[in-house]
Parts: sequence; structure tokens; C-alpha cells
Amino acid sequence: MSHATTTPAAGGPAPGATPRLSSARLPRWTPWVVALGSVAAGCAAGLAAGLSSKVQWGLIAGLLFVVANFALTARVQGRRQARDRLATSLVWASFVLALIPLLSLLWVTVERGLKVLDGYFLSHSMGVIADAETGGGIYHAIVGTLEQVGLATLMAVPIGLLTAVYLVEYGTGKLAKAVTFFVDVMTGIPSIVAGLFIFSFWIMILGFQPSGFAGALALAILMMPVVVRSTEEMLKLVPNELREASLALGVPKWRTILKVVLPTSVGGITTGVMLAVARVAGETAPVLLLVWGNPLINMNPFEQGQSSLPLYVYQQYAAGQSASIDRAWAAALVLIAFVMVLNLAARGVARWKAPKTGR
Repeated sequence: MSHATTTPAAGGPAPGATPRLSSARLPRWTPWVVALGSVAAGCAAGLAAGLSSKVQWGLIAGLLFVVANFALTARVQGRRQARDRLATSLVWASFVLALIPLLSLLWVTVERGLKVLDGYFLSHSMGVIADAETGGGIYHAIVGTLEQVGLATLMAVPIGLLTAVYLVEYGTGKLAKAVTFFVDVMTGIPSIVAGLFIFSFWIMILGFQPSGFAGALALAILMMPVVVRSTEEMLKLVPNELREASLALGVPKWRTILKVVLPTSVGGITTGVMLAVARVAGETAPVLLLVWGNPLINMNPFEQGQSSLPLYVYQQYAAGQSASIDRAWAAALVLIAFVMVLNLAARGVARWKAPKTGR
């Protein structure tokens, strides 16, 4: 009786040897070292080639980082891990490329805006100060922005919220499809179109004068589709089991929506509202067309012209004087801070109103 002999496969472990359960791996700090080396090599290549733009240096460094990461990983860990590292490197490189313009914008705005930004600038208006003169402030523009955006929010949020509730909870048939279609159309309309509509209807047909309220009407038109879309998506994320459990207890549908559906999605709804506010806070065209601007403080948004932060920035920069350009950058910095505070407040409200989870 013959006995078959087993020979080890080519390239396999020797008989009696303990098989390796893990392969060679690069240290965790390898990507950081490769990144630093790529930056140094990119700067050296840029200097050697006589490239004056730092953006070109950064692009060379990013390309070197991706290639070096892939080659090093392929040599040590194999091509499969190298392809995974290549995808990760491309994601990080894309993230950095997207972050560079934002950080550059913030840096330039802060650097140039801090020249004249102080308590006097925030608490005074332009009054009788000429554009070429130093001094003046943005108090009248802050008042106008707060009143116009506040009125637009009071008009747009209830209408947008109720429209979204109708589409998700009640909307069926041709009417719901028509509403959805027009909401999609309104999402993409230019801001100047909304301003022209309010100008033709509110000022030319009804005979009212330009005012902060007229600008708020145009801003409300721009806010509504954003509120509707964001609220609609948040309501769709609420599990149907919650609705069914509430209805099974005999709770009316309107009360289920009010007490179960809306509180569950309040975080996302608040974020959507803040996105809509941020979308209209920087609009200039409707305000320029309907509000006209006013260098003096006007607390009444229903009479005479008002100013706003984006309109103030446009008018001061268009003046072309050194002092007016400094005021424009300072007002732009205040506008960015205003939007940031709104977003932080939205996060706080969303966390405060979010449903409490327990074990």
C-alpha cells in the first residue's frame, strides 16, 4: 500500500514552519512624514522651476503626496492596500483643495476687516460722512439686516413648514405634484427675479414706496423653497412606526404631527431654516432694487429706505475710495460673523430640542 506525499506549494511556507498571520505594515505616522516630505519637495520644485504662485507649489506637493503614498504602500503592503491608500489620499487631497479657498477668503477678510472694526464702527451710521472720508459705521446696516431678515423669516418659515407637512403627511395626487414642481422651480430662480416681481407688484401696481418690508418680501420668496425642501426631507426621515404607534393609541393625526413628527425632526428643520437665513442674509440685488439704501438710521422697515450689510458692502466698495474699501471689508467680516452666530444658535437649539434618548 503506497503512501502519497504532500509537497508544499511554490512560494508557500516551509514544512513545519508557523504560518504568518499578518503582513508587513507601515507605521501610523507614515502619511504625515510623506505629507511633510511632499510639501518640502513641492516647494523645492516650485523654486527650481521659478514658479511664483504658491498655489502651483501646493498642487505639485499634493501630486507628490498621492504618488509617494501609493508607491510606498505598494512596496511594503502590496497593491491591494496601495489602492486603498490611493483612494484615501485622493479624498484627503480633495478635502484640502476645497478648504484652501475658504481659509484664504476668511484670512483676507479678517486681515483687511480688522483695520476699522471697533466699537465706534459698530455703533455709528454713515450720517453725513462722505465715502472718501474716514469714520462712519454700520449700525444702520445692522439694523436693516436684522429687520429685513427677521421679517422674511417670519413670513417664509410658517408657510414653508406647513407646505412641507402637507406634502409629506397629506399630499397625494396632482396638487401635491404641482406644488413639488413649483417648489423645485422656485429653488433655482435668481434673486433679481424675485426682486423684480416684488417691485412690479408691490411698488408699481399697489403704489407702495421702497422700504425694508419690500425687501423682506423678496427675501421671503427666496427662503420659502429652501425651507420647504429641507423640512420635507427631515420629515421623511421620521420612521413610520412612530406615526403608527401614535395613531394606534387614538391620537388624532394633527396631534401626532405636532407632538411626535415635528419634535423628532426639529434638529434638521432648524438647520434647514438657518441655511435659508444664511442664503438670503447676503443677498444684494433685491435690497438694492427694493430698499434703495439709507446712510441714516431707520428703525421703521415699513417707511422710507433702509440699508443692509450686503448693500453697504456693495456701495462702499463701488465708491472706490481707500476709506470706503476698508469699511466694506469690515462690514463683510461682520456679515460672516452674523451668519456664523446664526449657525451656532441653530446647533444649540437643535441639541436642546432634540428628543432625549435613554437606555
